[in-house]
Amino acid sequence: MKPGRSSPEQTGIWAYLPARPLAGRAGGPLSGLTFSAKDLFGVDGWPLQAGTLAPLPPVEESPLVTRLLELGATLVGKTHLHEIALGITGANRFGGTPNPLDPARVTGGSSSGAAASVALGLCDFALGTDTGGSIRVPAAWCGVVGFKPSKGDPLWPTGGVLPLSQTCDHAGPLARDVEAVMRVQEALSGQQVAVQSWRGLRVGVWNPAGWLDEHAQAALLEAARQAEALGATVSAVTLPDMLDAYSDIVQSEAAAVHASALALDEPGFSAGTLALLRRGAGLTPEVVTAARERRERYGALLAERMNGLDLLLAPAVPTSAPITGQDTVNVAEGSVPLRVAVLRLTVPFSMLGWPVLALPSRTPDGLSVGVQLVGHPGDDARLLGLGRALETRRDSADSAAQPIQTPLP
Repeated sequence: MKPGRSSPEQTGIWAYLPARPLAGRAGGPLSGLTFSAKDLFGVDGWPLQAGTLAPLPPVEESPLVTRLLELGATLVGKTHLHEIALGITGANRFGGTPNPLDPARVTGGSSSGAAASVALGLCDFALGTDTGGSIRVPAAWCGVVGFKPSKGDPLWPTGGVLPLSQTCDHAGPLARDVEAVMRVQEALSGQQVAVQSWRGLRVGVWNPAGWLDEHAQAALLEAARQAEALGATVSAVTLPDMLDAYSDIVQSEAAAVHASALALDEPGFSAGTLALLRRGAGLTPEVVTAARERRERYGALLAERMNGLDLLLAPAVPTSAPITGQDTVNVAEGSVPLRVAVLRLTVPFSMLGWPVLALPSRTPDGLSVGVQLVGHPGDDARLLGLGRALETRRDSADSAAQPIQTPLP
């Protein structure tokens, strides 16, 4: 892509790369760091295409981008995403973003370019959004860290971001390690984010073994083993598939966001995106209300299962990244549609607004899966501190293998 131009024909990472980056304020706590922004964030003077040819509603300037610039970080460009953020592979009307670990594979979406930009060292951190897994999935598949804050966290506002679902949307960062995420969190909050001890913690482990392949299963069990090695007590937790509520809520809200484009004879969306939006537009108020009621029940169930626990460990993805164009994956229970296989692992925590830190885990073939660390709402700083401690443990040379003491399903 030529500097200073937005080239829709260009596939890859950058949706827009300016002639000169937007420099952050000198002397700020984030001075010296660079970041990218997913092409849903409003940036003054920069185009916003959201990976589509459809006309978009207006988007104001993002207060999060403005705040990061004030804190000293420099914005280098805007990254590609899955079309209007309604998908998990990263495909859009201009192509897609190849996976940095294997260009034949998808990066994951919807924050595809965001994950690739940090994985390739093009910036220090990236702004993404997460409605059903859109930070955590590409983070896991690209081998980087992704953080989805608690819903409504004022440090990570979604104003100035093209919405997909007001109920489920979050803004958050991706980076190569937890330490970088902690530095951004500290700058935004003005408070230190301390590394936390796992000693004495009560940790639940959600292990839907039938939904995982051997690599995703091994990553989860290894994280549980490391939690025990750090002094935590682990126990099994079960959760249901919550996609029935999520899909109706998100697709109906997305259709409302893009109602003007849907009224056109030729809206400009890809066939797959258009079908999802048409479905959402066709849902009756009674169906959407029933979905919201199921969401409330799922929220109560998650709170019940997390009662007495400090943290939950869960798989981030069911397998490593699939080949581009692959629409099913093979897990222990058999062949499953890709969208279902991925989202049923990540949806509960974005639909219900709980904070999640996704940590990558490399597979023997050089690809990546990952685990989710789920904290209680509002406990974001502590979650990051625990994530940093686990990251350090995983990276240390003396992390000797030890059998997990608590049987898991």
